[in-house]
This record gives sequence, structure tokens and C-alpha cells, in this order.
Amino acid sequence: MTRSRSFNKECSIVRAMDVVGDRWSILLLREAYYGTRRFDEFQYYLGVAPNILSARLKKFVDLDMMMRVPLPEHAGRYEYVLTQRARDFLPTYLALKKWGDDWLAEPGGPQVVFKDRTSRRPIEYPILLSARGQPLQLEDIEIVPGAGAVPFNRKRFGGQPARLGNKPKSAGGALRRPARYRKK
Repeated sequence: MTRSRSFNKECSIVRAMDVVGDRWSILLLREAYYGTRRFDEFQYYLGVAPNILSARLKKFVDLDMMMRVPLPEHAGRYEYVLTQRARDFLPTYLALKKWGDDWLAEPGGPQVVFKDRTSRRPIEYPILLSARGQPLQLEDIEIVPGAGAVPFNRKRFGGQPARLGNKPKSAGGALRRPARYRKK
């Protein structure tokens, strides 16, 4: 298989992973969502080497995920403020956090819970529903080429609907099924 077919640099997932797909980038966003804005605070909370942090902050500024804003009280110092592009990533971040909380958290539960500022209730994560109003399963999805599909994907998904993964067997091991999927 050629690199263009297996890699497909036009793929939205590939492009998104280029932005947030490494450990430090996603953790940097986590801290920004927690309200962290200054270099030294990011370094303190993440425990990341200064050169790595500097590179990730520069990348986020260059990709319009953050703005570098001068601090009036400290000449030559800056804070990093989330742009709309980074704010629009929040639901994706919360979905990733939810998956981690459901499948990987310690038995005592998640370390951090997001609450609605007004009601003080935990944020509700919507269950994705099929067109029939049932909880969405992988088998409910048909993959078709989108308007921006490259020729390879037009051919790949333009004919018969793609068959998605088989139903999972029991997970086994230390992982547990999320409560919403457990039999009652």
C-alpha cells in the first residue's frame, strides 16, 4: 500500500492528531481549560521540561489554538489565552475525559469533575443516539464519502457500505464497562 493511501494527509483525524495528538499537547489543553495561563504555572502543574512546554505553546500559538498576550504588570512576560478554535475543542476533550473516567479511573472515581457554574450539578454527557432514537452502536453506522473525499476514499466508500467492527467480546482484564452499559 502506498503512503498516500495509508496516511491520507487530507484526513480530518490525521490533521486533528497533528494538533492535539501527543501527550503534552492534550495535557496543556487540560491545564488551559482548568484556567492556567502562565508559562511557569503550566510547567508547575504539568511537570514538563521547559523546552517541551515552550515548543507546545509555540505550536498552539502558530495553529491559532492560543494567543500570547503581554502581561501589563510584567514587561516581557506573557500569558496564553485560549482562542475560539481551542474552545471549540472542549466537547472533544470532555468526551475523551469521559471515556477515561468510565474505563480507566481508579475505583474511587475520577479525580476531577466538571460542574455547571449555575446549577452546580455535574456536566451531563449526552448519549449519542441512532436515527431510531437508540443508543448508537458501531454497527448502526454507514460510512460514505464526504464532499472533500480524496479519490481513494471515494472509491473505497462509494460502493457498498463499509462493514464496521464486530460486536465486542467481553473485555476481561482490569477494565470495566461504563455504568450506562452494565446490566441492571
